[in-house]
Amino acid sequence: MSRAAHLAVLGLALLTGFQAHAQADKIARLQPIEQSPLQIVTTVNFVTDLVQQVGGNRVQVEGLMGAGVDPHLYKASAGDVRKLQRAHLVFYAGLHLEGKMVELLERLPKAIAVTDAIPRERLIRPPGGFGGQYTYDPHVWFDVTLWKLTVGRVRDALSKVDPPGAAYYRANAQAYSRRLEQLDAFIRQQIARVPAQQRVLITAHDAFAYFGRRYGLEVRGLQGISTLSEAGTRDVQQLADFIVQRRIRAVFVESSVPRRAIEAVVAAVRARGWTVAVGGELFSDAAGNPGTPEGTYVGMMEHNTRTIVSGLLGRSL
Repeated sequence: MSRAAHLAVLGLALLTGFQAHAQADKIARLQPIEQSPLQIVTTVNFVTDLVQQVGGNRVQVEGLMGAGVDPHLYKASAGDVRKLQRAHLVFYAGLHLEGKMVELLERLPKAIAVTDAIPRERLIRPPGGFGGQYTYDPHVWFDVTLWKLTVGRVRDALSKVDPPGAAYYRANAQAYSRRLEQLDAFIRQQIARVPAQQRVLITAHDAFAYFGRRYGLEVRGLQGISTLSEAGTRDVQQLADFIVQRRIRAVFVESSVPRRAIEAVVAAVRARGWTVAVGGELFSDAAGNPGTPEGTYVGMMEHNTRTIVSGLLGRSL
């Protein structure tokens, strides 16, 4: 390794260590709050679900972003800012998922990024990076073993501001961690039903890299990791060529991303003499509606898994 490259790696390591330390200090600086239930504000709805799972009846959680909301594009309103300021604690995903709210959240002492619990060496950071603000791919929840690490961070923050509830939060965190272990096993078993050569997942934007790495699928996204980027005609044509060459049966739309780009790919494939189906709708940057199975993180992941397996096999499960 050249001296310049060595210094660059060292600088990145120091910066990453500094950022992790700074975020850890956020929890250390939290003060106990003598009020029940705790008033919590969250950003994306699967973070809302995470906090509810750990906090149980000792917290009251309000999420800013509901089903179908794209966190890459979401802008905080004046009302959102007031909610953030009044909350006892704020939990957000981090890794710049909430792209237009990053500066606001990072400046807020009581705002905790749940993904800071994940060692940076386990994050996806291809050579050259993603460009722009994304040093790492933020879509870590698609690897259940990584998302499980966030449970402890929520537990620790809640316990710090509510010491009498520490044992309760610890029990909830342990129970939910066991449920996530079961979920991880379920996904691995279901994906194993698809022949290896058919395990190609094509979606509207590049949100499923962690899912592919953990569960053994080749993943292609028409757009980049952020929906701020737009797919052009060349992107559509190249992806259509890939689908025809690999004889892929299904592509997938996403609940928080417009369908038109994937529909353009389907049309381009048809023009080449091959037929590819829309295998179903996946939840990517947002879970489903409250009160539905897909409105929880576990339900979202189970739905996605069944939809992917069914689409790739070309039959209902």
